[in-house]
Amino acid sequence: MSVQTINAEILQGKLSNDELSSIIDSVKYARSKLTRHTIRSLMVGDNVSFDSTKLGRNVTGVVTKIAIKYVTVRTATGLWKVPANMLTLTEQEYA
Repeated sequence: MSVQTINAEILQGKLSNDELSSIIDSVKYARSKLTRHTIRSLMVGDNVSFDSTKLGRNVTGVVTKIAIKYVTVRTATGLWKVPANMLTLTEQEYA
C-alpha cells in the first residue's frame, strides 16, 4: 500500500482503531530510529541547520550539547534546544 492510499483511507475513516494504533506505533518507531541515527552522526562543534517555526525561516548554528533526544544549538539569536530529527548537517558556518 502506498502512502497516498493510507492517507486516503485515514481521511475517509476506513481504518479501525487497531489499524490506526498500529500506524501510530510504526511512525513513532521510525521517528525514534531517525533521531538515534541523527544523534550518532552529530558531534559538538558541528554546523547544523533547522527550520524554525518560531522565526519562519531556516536557522544555522553550532552544536554545543547533545542529549538523548534534543541537541543544543548556538545561533546568532541565542541557544536553541532542537529535536535531533529536525537537524541537518551543513558546511555553512553561522554568522
